[in-house]
Amino acid sequence: MNRKIQLPLQTVNLIAGFMVWVLISSLLPFIKEDINIPADKLAWVTAVPVILGSLLRIPLGYLTNRFGARKLFIICFLILLFPVFYIAHASTYVDLLVGGLFLGVGGAVFSVGVTSVPKYYPKERHGFVNGIYGAGNIGTAVSTFAAPVLASKWGWTLTVQFYLVLLAIIVIANLFLGDRREAKERTKLSEQLKTIYKNEKLWLFCLFYFITFGSFVAFTIYLPNFLVSNFGLEKVDAGIRTAGFIILATLMRPVGGWLADRFHSLKLLMFVFGGYTLSALLLSFAPSIQLYTLGCLTIAFCAGMGNGVIFKLVPSYFPKQAGIVNGVVSAMGGIGGFFPPLILAVLFKLTGHYAIGFMALSEVALASLVLVIWMYYQDRISMSAQVLNSTAEGIMITDKEGKIISVNPAFSELTGYEPEEVIGKNPNVLKSGIQDQNFYKNMWLSIEEKGYWQGEIWNRRKDGQNYLEWLTISAIKNEAGEINQYAGMFSDITYYKTESM
Repeated sequence: MNRKIQLPLQTVNLIAGFMVWVLISSLLPFIKEDINIPADKLAWVTAVPVILGSLLRIPLGYLTNRFGARKLFIICFLILLFPVFYIAHASTYVDLLVGGLFLGVGGAVFSVGVTSVPKYYPKERHGFVNGIYGAGNIGTAVSTFAAPVLASKWGWTLTVQFYLVLLAIIVIANLFLGDRREAKERTKLSEQLKTIYKNEKLWLFCLFYFITFGSFVAFTIYLPNFLVSNFGLEKVDAGIRTAGFIILATLMRPVGGWLADRFHSLKLLMFVFGGYTLSALLLSFAPSIQLYTLGCLTIAFCAGMGNGVIFKLVPSYFPKQAGIVNGVVSAMGGIGGFFPPLILAVLFKLTGHYAIGFMALSEVALASLVLVIWMYYQDRISMSAQVLNSTAEGIMITDKEGKIISVNPAFSELTGYEPEEVIGKNPNVLKSGIQDQNFYKNMWLSIEEKGYWQGEIWNRRKDGQNYLEWLTISAIKNEAGEINQYAGMFSDITYYKTESM
């Protein structure tokens, strides 16, 4: 029972963490009325919580594997009590920056659950369960929608204090319902980092999540104030529209994970970054509120799906280092939410509009689309190489002139020849002399007519010993239907033949 409740419990934890994480940005239109915040400093107030929320994800992912999610969640939510209390009594711009920095712990708890939850489910369900857990980022929508409504009635300071009660409830829930027997991983942090930092897949996933989750965070932070100042919407109306963005992105996250369990994840990412490219391009033309809504909702759709797909990919490529990799990737996603609001604020100050920023998002998304396509075809090549190197049958590839261009490890084991001893030579180095010329003439006639030949043939190893093999030779044709290579696959059947005689 305790194991079954971990997914809903940890999802609730994430909802609460994200509610606290965006507390300042949700209430900023109200806070500005009481605290003097320079116009050019607004972006910093909303962006600062993202800093610690991003950087802490790396150690929290690792520590979750060492000590378990229960302890980490309890510690994190106890820590959050202090900045929430401090912000409730803030009176200056600096108070908001200091309190906001430590609100980042609420965003950092993401890497705790995304590391812990998959331990309770089979690998083929990891995409979906991580998507369900990731849907906990709907906490940003809850705060964005509910906090302004409460602040309109009770004031923003009392609204912030309501969050203290929420945090206390979450701590108690984890104390009694958290799993005390969660599987632990004792590998040292330095050893895990050594095995992953040179892997280009890690940094590609960081880039992809930098865009998908980063844009989700950036739009969540940036939209409430932007909709009020740019389109003249009421504060509650702006909060509701931002909540709609968050809800769509949140609902698409488990859908993205579910799809990734059933379809090729990289193909799904092609669709995601194609959508990003077009929607960001639309936003760069400073459209009307209707087109702006369309562009934002498309980004929400793509962000949610992309977030779900990426955390299906991580344990697939890094099964033994999922904790630390989840931390690094999710940290980059958080940082992706830190920089865009600041860049947009600077660009608006310099140019008077946001077009260049959205155009930059479009170009980065297009570059990511190209990288995903490259990864897809690299994986196909890598898979072919793995099959070639892992199969027990000897494989030899020649060009159309009959020169050997590639052999696999099983070839060397069966024949005694190392690759450098046969590459560039004719396969007749294996010729035993037992078959006559008519045998070979009929073999090549079959290959020309049927495209393949299959049968028994005596060949000779490097040590001079003859052996009987079952050989299949296939002609490999290009797009024009012309033969450009031959592939031979064989196995030693000498033992079985002599046993039956």
